[in-house]
Amino acid sequence: MRFIALEEHFTTPVFLDGPGRAFVEGMLKSGGPAAAKIVAQLADIGGGRIAEMDEAGLDMQVLSLNSPGVEQSDPDEAIAVARDANDVLAAAVRQHPTRFVALAALPVGAPAAAADELERCVRNGFKGANINGHSRGRYLDDAFYAPILERAEALNVPIYLHPTMPPKAVMEASYGGFHPAATFLIAGAGWGWHIETATHIMRMMLGGVFDRFPKLQVVIGHMGEALPFMMPRMEELGARLPSAAKPQRPLGDYLRRNLHYTFGGFNYAATFQNLIANVGPERIMFSVDYPYGSMKEARAFLEKLPISELDRARIAHGNAERLLGV
Repeated sequence: MRFIALEEHFTTPVFLDGPGRAFVEGMLKSGGPAAAKIVAQLADIGGGRIAEMDEAGLDMQVLSLNSPGVEQSDPDEAIAVARDANDVLAAAVRQHPTRFVALAALPVGAPAAAADELERCVRNGFKGANINGHSRGRYLDDAFYAPILERAEALNVPIYLHPTMPPKAVMEASYGGFHPAATFLIAGAGWGWHIETATHIMRMMLGGVFDRFPKLQVVIGHMGEALPFMMPRMEELGARLPSAAKPQRPLGDYLRRNLHYTFGGFNYAATFQNLIANVGPERIMFSVDYPYGSMKEARAFLEKLPISELDRARIAHGNAERLLGV
């Protein structure tokens, strides 16, 4: 059985010298030797990474530029850093075409340039794009981003919506007043990242994104960022919206027809059972969240789930092959 991992990250020297500098400095300051290893693993998109994949029994990684990406950068910097990252990634895929798949970094603060960069990358073999959440408090339901979404739909490639820290006002109102380590936990990977992404998807549904671009496909990680758990409640209350506020389809329909789900770092059986019960096996894909997650642990988790072998194969590789054309 093939294993294709969908949410796997890398960095470049240009990124680390620009938008990623604070991330690395924070990692190294607080994380010690373990963080230093992660930083080194992120920079390796060659032999070392492939050796780890071989040891864990993974066939392919779908690579995307590490958070925070370029979404919070000034447009000129974002254009330059994204293009450099995409060129570096394209070279890695050319060198290892059976092991790596590419998702483009996009300078979303300059939508026309971002759409053109997406098309350039797809014409050179990329299978979609990765967007790290909001851009300075602006979400993808804003008409400002229509050129990007229109181009993704026209090219028939998905957008992976990766979490990022909430906007500054939300950070201060909802996550302030704690020890800095506690704030980082509750605003980040322990809670805020996931709720932020779920809210972003809700904005896209209620803002009519999938009505304007009905063929657009979006991938989210971490077992659906809490959306599957809330899906029955959202469907119930969404049906009560007045006609002026109601999207064209039930909310659950968007979550089952325009969304796909991965589970990198969320190797939790009960959470998986909720996800598959609400969206079905055809929308779930394997991931590790490398190098933050363990490839061996992620594979073992999928292998032990009490599901049919057909569904296990779909999740391990079949759904990704269909969505990405690999």
